[in-house]
Amino acid sequence: MSQFSFSQSNFDDADYIKSVVFKADITNAYTPIIKFGEELSLIFDDLNADERNYYYKIDHCNIDWTSSNLSTIEFINGFPEDKIREYQNSFNTYLPYTNYQLKIPNQNTKFKLSGNYIISIFNDNDEVVLKRRFIIYEPNVTVAVTVHKSRDISNIDTHQTVQFTINNTNFRINNPSQEVIPVILQNNNWQTAITGLKPQFYRGNQLMYQYDKETTFWAGNEFWKFDTKEIRSGNIDIATVELGTDTYNTYLYTVEERIDQPYTLFPDINGNFFIRSLTGELNNIEADYSWVHFSLESLEDLRGKDVFVSGNFNNWALNNSNKLQYNKDTGLYEATILLKQGFYNYQFVTIDQKGNFSNHDIDGSHYQTENNYTVLVYFRPFGARYTKVIGVGIANSKILLN
Repeated sequence: MSQFSFSQSNFDDADYIKSVVFKADITNAYTPIIKFGEELSLIFDDLNADERNYYYKIDHCNIDWTSSNLSTIEFINGFPEDKIREYQNSFNTYLPYTNYQLKIPNQNTKFKLSGNYIISIFNDNDEVVLKRRFIIYEPNVTVAVTVHKSRDISNIDTHQTVQFTINNTNFRINNPSQEVIPVILQNNNWQTAITGLKPQFYRGNQLMYQYDKETTFWAGNEFWKFDTKEIRSGNIDIATVELGTDTYNTYLYTVEERIDQPYTLFPDINGNFFIRSLTGELNNIEADYSWVHFSLESLEDLRGKDVFVSGNFNNWALNNSNKLQYNKDTGLYEATILLKQGFYNYQFVTIDQKGNFSNHDIDGSHYQTENNYTVLVYFRPFGARYTKVIGVGIANSKILLN
């Protein structure tokens, strides 16, 4: 059993590509995980606002997101590459942009196989401007998932443990310990994914994973939030708003570290975001941009660690665009990020010199924290040339079992 840390994407978006939304095209969905028959929506803005041509390319991947080396005709019915034809210029915004939209699968691109996929967007010069992962699964098995307080006394107040059972009544698995590869995600963030699990028990057509330690996550804390749907005025999270020469500046209230504070319930959407504006009807092209100013007051010893603002708004990536810098004059960690109007969740995370990721150095960790957990069931029988995804299970820690 192992817990590994790696970036949600090893590719940084081009500087002029913003507000990338990639999710299942169903109500209240925030993640690009679909079963056969469902659609994904990809939406992004180009701040060059010159209606340039963009194209997409689909690649099939192994469980570790390396290429599966299948030929395109094996996993695509139609074309793995095509032009994005739906786009509009922004309307009545200070900062102009062109908004692009894509649905997959579509008339020209349909999928034959389940598994991991990567979509790449590139321009006329064959330069890749963004990449995103997505997953297609076939519902061959069902997955029952439960979330528990940690049973380890040393971390019972700070961790949550995930247990699950795979039911394969109508699907044949010859060697479960070798062919079935579950992956557990917390809030759909691949940086803390847990993999390498073997079934502990077998009961009829059930594979049972009742681990106490190996499937334990830091619970973290509820995400911080802000809402810029009314971009001209402040609110409970926004201290002031100023109109600059070309766009707005949104100054959030300075937040204090929470590592030594008791747990407080802040309802959130677990690191996700959605675009919205009160002044327009078409959010994709009428929502404006502002420079959002983040500031953090922390007395913790963070020497040797980099501090980032993290969330789905930038695909959980940790790079210079969302890295906080320490300001000696103010005594605060500060960052400024260009973001489109909308409702955002974010958290403060650290990376030390060895690459260790932490979502609790600043915000603390409490077993009561509400988190989403997703169990992906990968399946690769002996001799197969690719890895399927045969089921998905979801649970929320609102229902926390002891």
